[in-house]
Amino acid sequence: MFNKVLVANRGAVAARVLRALRVLGIRSVAVYSEADAGLRYLADADETYSIGASEPKASYLNQEVLMQVLSRSGADGVHPGYGFLSESAEFAQRVNAAGARFIGPSPKWIEAMGHKTRARDLMSRHGLSMAPSSGLLDGRTDAALEAARILGYPVLVKPAAGGGGIGMVGARDESELIKAIEKARSLAERSFCSTELYLENLMLKPRHIEFQVLADRYGNIRHLFERDCSVQRRYQKVIEESPAPLISRTTVEKAANDIVKVLGKLPYDVIGTVETLYEKGTDFRFLEMNTRLQVEHAVTEEITGIDLVVAQIRLAAGERLDSVLPAAIPNNGHAIEARIYAEDPVRFYPSPGILKTFRLAPGLEIRTETGYSEGDEITSHYDPLIVKVIAHGHNRDNAIDRMLAALDATVIEGIKHNIPFVQRVLRSEQFRSGHVHTGLGMEVAGPVSKSAR
Repeated sequence: MFNKVLVANRGAVAARVLRALRVLGIRSVAVYSEADAGLRYLADADETYSIGASEPKASYLNQEVLMQVLSRSGADGVHPGYGFLSESAEFAQRVNAAGARFIGPSPKWIEAMGHKTRARDLMSRHGLSMAPSSGLLDGRTDAALEAARILGYPVLVKPAAGGGGIGMVGARDESELIKAIEKARSLAERSFCSTELYLENLMLKPRHIEFQVLADRYGNIRHLFERDCSVQRRYQKVIEESPAPLISRTTVEKAANDIVKVLGKLPYDVIGTVETLYEKGTDFRFLEMNTRLQVEHAVTEEITGIDLVVAQIRLAAGERLDSVLPAAIPNNGHAIEARIYAEDPVRFYPSPGILKTFRLAPGLEIRTETGYSEGDEITSHYDPLIVKVIAHGHNRDNAIDRMLAALDATVIEGIKHNIPFVQRVLRSEQFRSGHVHTGLGMEVAGPVSKSAR
């Protein structure tokens, strides 16, 4: 087991990892940028280090300064959280080469799955169904137009590196595609330092279903069921839940077992999530694999009772899967997570500022994950996530009711936030009935009114 772990991240996920380290009795090292110097969760770490300016490239994406902290602190493990360097094979290799251990999959799997077209090729060779797509675009507009004509419109332009919906742009015709390529290329270069793009057939109203897996270093792998992440805005998740509504358990279990068989052949290790698109009457189509802890991991924790962060750390330390997970994994009740962002609830633009009032409502089977306290500043330098609210109930309706009660009693002042949007979705007939799809969020949001522009 680790003696001391460096948490190479910030905010809610850093606070979450620090809590897991305390459970395991492992000493912790936290880092912070200039913008985050006053955040109160830092007091939960045994040691803290300043890593520079607020801009991510100068701090949380700065491998040199993080490696210096690793050396100075004497940590023997690095937990990357999610985002930033969590899916950097280069960083994982550097950590391992320094004599510490990266708390995540082996670098070869981070590299293999981090490039989306190569990951698709790998998983396709092992029998997983794929949505129709192009190969890598070579940078010529005429080649992209030809690829789109072969696929058929609408298409989705996607960065080959990175994830989280960043840089994904839809196009319904040639004129939109030309603009979409420029926008996607710019976002991909800024976010992932790569301009590689590809096209994918755009399914208009699919379900976005992901499967959580845990594995050890000895070839053993298991799934911990699925999460439905269909409620999104601009290709980014807002509400996640488990189990997925209106899909038979037989169908879901078959897909999960197929994924485990493929990953077991590789063999994959530690933690990962396979993301798929699903339409009734079709296969689950492989979308991508995230080689890290997911933002929405708490949904799975609530229905299984398994602490995924603790499990991830133990598996990375070399423990066997059968010592980390119970023989039979529980699947109890229903869990829903809502991501509360500092953003305009109509146009979804970021709304940085001071959390003048920040009161989270406690409630039965309600859990919150945040890196902020009242009086803290939400800056423009990072993702505008304020807090994740997770509700667990004995069934789906019960979980929805508990979530709505918690959101109704939550008070956030000083910035705009998306709670009104989340409440509209949760109260909509479509969501209540379980008829969710990736376009539901924007359907419920409706068009931007003139007064909101």
